[in-house]
This record gives sequence, C-alpha cells and structure tokens, in this order.
Amino acid sequence: MTTMFTSIAQIVRHWGRCTGAATAVVSPFRSWTYAELDEESNRVAQGLLSLGIKSGDRVGCLTRNSAECLILLFAAAKIGAVCTPLNWRLAPSELEFVIGHSEAKLLVVDSAFLPTIESLDLSRVETLIIAEPGFDGSLAAWAAGFDPVDPEYPSCSDETVLQLYSSGTTGRPKGVEITHAGLLYQCSAIGECFGIRGSDRTVLLDVLPNFHVSGSVVCLSLLHVGAVVVTRPEFAPEQILETIDSYAVTHAVMVPTMIRMLVQALVAKRKSLPSLRVLGYGGSPVSEAVLREVQAVSSSSLVQIYGMTELSGIATCLASDDHADPELLRSAGRALPGIELSIRGSDDGQLFEEGKAGEVWIRSPSVMKGYFRNPEASSEVIPESADGWLRSGDVGYLKKGYLFIIDRLKEMIISGGENIYPTEVENVLSAHPAVADVAVIGVPDPTWGEAVKACVVLKEGVQADAADLLAFARQRLAHYKCPKSIDFLPALPRNPSGKLMKRALRAPYWEGKDRAIG
Repeated sequence: MTTMFTSIAQIVRHWGRCTGAATAVVSPFRSWTYAELDEESNRVAQGLLSLGIKSGDRVGCLTRNSAECLILLFAAAKIGAVCTPLNWRLAPSELEFVIGHSEAKLLVVDSAFLPTIESLDLSRVETLIIAEPGFDGSLAAWAAGFDPVDPEYPSCSDETVLQLYSSGTTGRPKGVEITHAGLLYQCSAIGECFGIRGSDRTVLLDVLPNFHVSGSVVCLSLLHVGAVVVTRPEFAPEQILETIDSYAVTHAVMVPTMIRMLVQALVAKRKSLPSLRVLGYGGSPVSEAVLREVQAVSSSSLVQIYGMTELSGIATCLASDDHADPELLRSAGRALPGIELSIRGSDDGQLFEEGKAGEVWIRSPSVMKGYFRNPEASSEVIPESADGWLRSGDVGYLKKGYLFIIDRLKEMIISGGENIYPTEVENVLSAHPAVADVAVIGVPDPTWGEAVKACVVLKEGVQADAADLLAFARQRLAHYKCPKSIDFLPALPRNPSGKLMKRALRAPYWEGKDRAIG
C-alpha cells in the first residue's frame, strides 16, 4: 500500500495547488476550499513560529470536531511541531494532568471550555487562543496578522506529528506518538477499506471526536484523496439526518451506539438515506438485529473496523460482503494489506496455532513511535525482542484469516465507543471514606455495548448508598467513566493468594453471550 505523500503537510499543499477551488471541509461556521485550508494553515504556522514554537514542540487543541483542529494539525506539520487534540470529556483534574504531561506551549480552545481551563494549573501553557470565529483573539483573527507563506519544514516520515492520549491500566493517560508515515499508511488503508475516492464526490460525515484516533485519521483519509469532510461538533440524530441529506453524504463512520440512534431516528421519521453508500463502525460489533434494522431503512454497505490508538488507526476490516454470514459477524474481519496478525501466549509470547485463543499481536507499518516520556510502558507494549510486534492486550483467535476478539487482558471496558479502564475508576471509588474494597467491571448494555458496574464492599459500621458513591465519582471523573450501577457485596471473590477474581464477578452478567466483551 503506497501513498504519494511523505508528510501530512503535503496533503494540503498538493490539493491546494492542484484543485484549490474544490471544497475541502464544511463546518457549522463556514466552508473551506483546499486553497483556503492550505493558506490558513500557512498563516497559523507562521503564527506558531512567531511564538517561538519549533520542531518537536506540542500544541494542544481542546475543541469539539472542527476545521480549526485540522488547520492546527496541518500548521504544526508545516513547522515540525506536534498537534495534541485533548479529550474535552475528561474531568478537570484529568485534563490538567494530560495538558501538563503533553508539555503543550499553546492551546486552541472552544469558548465553552474556557471556564474549565481557567480553573486549571496550566503553568506550561504560554498562549491561549479561542477556536471559533467571532471572538476577539480567535484563531482566524489571530492568524490574519501573518503572511500565508509555507515554512516548508523538511519533515521526516518517522517524526511525530500527532499525539493522542490513551488511558492505561495504571489509570494514568499515556501520550501515543503517531508519525507522518503511520498516519499516511492509515489514510491509504482506510481509503481502501471504505472505497474512498476523491474523483466521484466522496463526502464524509465527521462525527467522531478528534481526540480519538478514528476521528483524526478518517478525516485525513478523505482529505488525502481530495474529497470533502463535513464536520459536526456533536452527534444529534435528527440533525445528522438533515446533514446527510443536505450534503449528499456518501460515507460515515460511527460507533454502534450512534448507529442505533440513527436507525431509531430514521424509523421515527420514515426516512431513508439514499446518498449514504458506506456506513463504517468500530469500537464494538453491531448486533445482527441492529444490522437488519439498518438494512431495512438504508442500502448502505456496512463495514466494521478494529484497531487502536497505538496502531495509529485500524488493523482489520470486516467487508460489506462478509456481513451476510452470521458467523463472520462475530469477527473483527481480516488484516489489512501490509498488516500481520498472530495469536500468542500472554506470558511467554509463544505462537499459537489457528483456533486457539491467546493475546492478539499485531505488526503494522503504522505502529506508534512509542509513549511520550514513558519508555517503560512503550517497551511493555512493543517488546524490544519482538521484532516490531505490538501486544494489543486483547484476547482472540484466528480462523481462516478472520480475527475473533473474545476478551481483554487489560480488562478495559468500551462503552459507547469510549475506552474506560477499571483501575482508574477503582482508584477514585476506593478514596471514598466508606469504601473498604471495590472492583469495576463491564456488563452488557443494549445501548452502549457495555456499561460500567462497580462492586463495592463497605467498611464495617459505615453507611453509604449508590447515590453517594456516584456523586463522589462524578466530581473526580468524566461522567462516561462513572458507574451506571453499583452492587454492594459482603466481600469480593479472591483466590488463595489474595488476587481479585474479576472473571467470577463478570461471569453471571455475560452468561449466554458468545464473547466476554460488548
């Protein structure tokens, strides 16, 4: 799989010169042609240089889906800096840690997040700029003061250009360093997976957050071929239907929760989506029932993807034709060209034969450079002796080339497409004065795939109810990480050595399911 570009900056340079008048991005505020996207990213790049930002420096972006985040990414690429989209759903203390760890010198921020930013200790941040137009000192107004001259930094393909934060089992988020080469490989891979072409008016609806790897790389895959991205800051089903109709959207990528909501809105309005050719999904499989509902109201081809931030995007794809086979619907599809899969023992890395379940290892041209300022964690995921193989932390098996994911070594919960790590939630709940012991697990949920459940043992003689614990958690965690339900138990199951047996806690809830994840 090849690409004619060697850096992300070359995408807007090329299309800005070749088809400059063609629409590139449509946001709620305005539309941008490729020439305008190229010119504006040049202005912002010159502005960054004027602030002393140089190659290797981080620039943060705390915005919902917007053209401004893309402009900042291209501008950073043009001077060798690194764009760091930030998760606006995090609790203030979590956000403060991530911004500090990223060492961002500049933040581009939606005005709605200013009250949160003002409450944080951001001693490293030297410049704060409002993203939306219409504000004094907005990004557009600030950039207007600089000449639209391309700095033409000579990027190397293995340089970091994007840094995304992925939580870990220790509860501390880790900065995933993604390179030009990794992103460009993913642009080609996703283009092939979804049949993206610039020449036949391909239009993507962008509703995935830009702080998710899918949100960033799917947008780039459209711009990579000179197509159109219609970006919306949030997912509101009725508004999304109107957007698809208005812009004749041909492609969309969503998490299964969004698809369920979209189908419900379509049924309620008795509408169809004639323009939508491909509907991609990831984060968790779509149930066969939802699949049939989609097929009843739309002729869209369904494509499932499986990947992770550490891969800069996706590893496997379940093609549209495979969706006709009920057994294959349980799989995550086949590896993309250039990607290798293997199943190994989690303790010794021993290679397993087909059909035997073990840890999924992946080798890809788009594997991350490593975790920023965290060599120990990097070597755990990409062992030095593993010849470029990445340990996914997922448990699965291979059958006739198809990957079947059945569990997670990391015990990560995926709810509505968001990764939630039990240890992080447990650390917060265990700080409550009434809690003696706690375990957090994922349980089946018809809407979100999985829901967070806390199993709590209270201290002897101390009283607390679910509402108390939930309020405590919400002050310290993003709401999507907080438990949806709390069970109070006399004790948690442990083996003779005292190790918590989470499988025993989860088993009753997953009984009768063909996989132990949503």
